[in-house]
Amino acid sequence: MAAGTPVRTPDIVIVGGGPNGLTAGVLLAQAGLSVVIVEAGTVPGGGCRSAELTLPGFVHDICSAIHPMAVLSPVFRRIGLEKLGVNWVWSSVPLAHPLPDGEVAVLEKSLSATAARLGPDGAAWERLLGPFADSRFIDGLLQPMWQGGAASLGRKLRFGLAGLQPAERIARERFRGNAARALFAGCAAHSILALNRAGTAAFGMVLALSAHIAGWPCARGGSQAIANALARAFTAAGGELRMGMRVTSLGELPEARAILFDLSPRQIAALCAGELPPRFHRRYSNFKHGSGVFKIDWALDGPIPWRNPECAGAATVHVGGAFEDVLSAESDVAHGRAPSQPFVLVAQPSQIDPSRSPAGKHTGWAYCHVPAGCAEDMTSRIEMQVERFAPGFRDRILARHTLNPAAVETHNPTMIGGDIAGGDNGLLNFLFRPVPRWNPYATPNPRLFICSSSTPPGGGVHGMCGYFAARTVLQRVFGKSLPG
Repeated sequence: MAAGTPVRTPDIVIVGGGPNGLTAGVLLAQAGLSVVIVEAGTVPGGGCRSAELTLPGFVHDICSAIHPMAVLSPVFRRIGLEKLGVNWVWSSVPLAHPLPDGEVAVLEKSLSATAARLGPDGAAWERLLGPFADSRFIDGLLQPMWQGGAASLGRKLRFGLAGLQPAERIARERFRGNAARALFAGCAAHSILALNRAGTAAFGMVLALSAHIAGWPCARGGSQAIANALARAFTAAGGELRMGMRVTSLGELPEARAILFDLSPRQIAALCAGELPPRFHRRYSNFKHGSGVFKIDWALDGPIPWRNPECAGAATVHVGGAFEDVLSAESDVAHGRAPSQPFVLVAQPSQIDPSRSPAGKHTGWAYCHVPAGCAEDMTSRIEMQVERFAPGFRDRILARHTLNPAAVETHNPTMIGGDIAGGDNGLLNFLFRPVPRWNPYATPNPRLFICSSSTPPGGGVHGMCGYFAARTVLQRVFGKSLPG
């Protein structure tokens, strides 16, 4: 499939049509350059795609489903996703975390409302997050940590005093009750690391802050709407999409002054043998990926029957039980074990977006963390965890679709071993990905650049990796700056 005006000799070729590759393509095409994106899939989107995976009429998000960073993204605001057809849908509360005693910890959009629900821990929640609860601060985090003005760096340093600590320590030292501890641990578990690791607190803080600043919406009709909007912006600016083109060597690409890769560093190393200095090539070849995921999509005969009805009002539910249970599950993964009671991230988008399923029916989306490349079938363990907090859930399953880590990688080859985060989120690997370098989007070859989530600010659907890569290419190859 191709769109836009074909170009014989493009200025730029982008390999990979995920959100970052598409974002870079939009910006570079809008800057007046001729750009071709080549994508192995038959539709654009990478980890931001939707399809009828189970039964006709049930639309499932294959990878990402809930998009707090998309609505906070400065570059998506610049491109104007809403004007391109993306309609955001919010649930009444961003997140619910049911507890074994039947209560539920709730992350409200309002910081003060969340604090009020946390009782004696409310003041500590506000002290931890209140100084950073504005979109300008999140804008500063969505760039390399060492960039930004003095004010931005000062706030980042203040944030780092707590954020660089282990999430387990922050939860134990700052909160007394299980509700606040479990709520924070569940957010921090998005790091896909054991929660005694340095830096995991930052993930918990950023996820909670994103809820307090903008909420956790989904895209009406499916995450594919985001990718389709970016593709429309790209072709409207004169770019060309070449779908179904799997690249195995640089010789298969059109001649161009610059090539951007929306790929893992390991994939880039395989494609660019001989084009990069040996030491740099080795570092890309040895780039550290993180743990994997096991994903399930359900077609349901009704809504998930949560024991506590407050869970029905949240598009996202963290099913992990008590604070200690979340710690244990993530520790098992870090030690190479598939947890017997996994921490399960559940989304129920059809609760707020009826277009996802036939009338009266629903979709369910869930995954848990597992060791990279894990071959164990986690279906029954995930469903038993949901059943703990939603008795009768399994009776509502009409059909299911599963992806183990190998299948996740087959779907999107950048997700090596089932790693959905663009790389291991350990502190050094996260801060200095893909290799320690002042400009992480450039390589020693002045023609080759990287724009994937293996660069700052990392995983998530926000397009900022593509933004900074596009800015680097314009400056270094064409002597231009991004307009506007």
